[in-house]
Amino acid sequence: MTTSIRVLIADDQSMVRQGFTVLLNAESGIEVVGQAVDGEDAVAQVAELAPDVVLMDIRMPGLGGIEATRRLTEPDGATVKVLVLTTFDLDEYVYEALRAGASGFLLKDASAEELAHAVRVVAAGDALLAPNITKRLIAEFSRVTAAAPRAPLKDRVGDLTERETEVLALIAQGLSNAEIATRLVVAEQTVKTHVGRILLKLGLRDRTQAAVFAYESGLVRPTAL
Repeated sequence: MTTSIRVLIADDQSMVRQGFTVLLNAESGIEVVGQAVDGEDAVAQVAELAPDVVLMDIRMPGLGGIEATRRLTEPDGATVKVLVLTTFDLDEYVYEALRAGASGFLLKDASAEELAHAVRVVAAGDALLAPNITKRLIAEFSRVTAAAPRAPLKDRVGDLTERETEVLALIAQGLSNAEIATRLVVAEQTVKTHVGRILLKLGLRDRTQAAVFAYESGLVRPTAL
């Protein structure tokens, strides 16, 4: 029997919570286990309900989505993945949410298909960023971070092999494992192995955090896109 992906929806707007609940509960293999009205509520419910994914609105009264994401993804925190919900694809807060530990993004006007797909890939740890805006958002994020690479992160790139460094740069450019395999002329399974080693060596949660690392370390620049 396949276990359903457990989802918590955190948004201060009741209509958004209810709408996403209806859409997700209609999907096979996904179950909405709770709704939170703000960040504080989300943190408390994650501790109680242990969802796999939290759909987190960025802007909420009280404890906002960014700080709630940070609390949920800190080293000693929960293992839940956070998928940030935003109204605008280039919302300035999106970049802060990435740094805080968000595993992906989704626009609030996403279709039911996009919503379900995003939940599944984030739960699997394979997510990067939201459909339709990936490379534009990455480019904007890289302009914000790459101007002043953080030295400690730059030093850690040296822990990677030459091939792993190459794969990390391609992840940060928004390429999937299949696309990376085609670019490097290797098997997709080989790419998956490299990705796993990169995450392990750098102590990162998923591909999204690998992309953030690549930008903040200066490995990838806007011109690389």
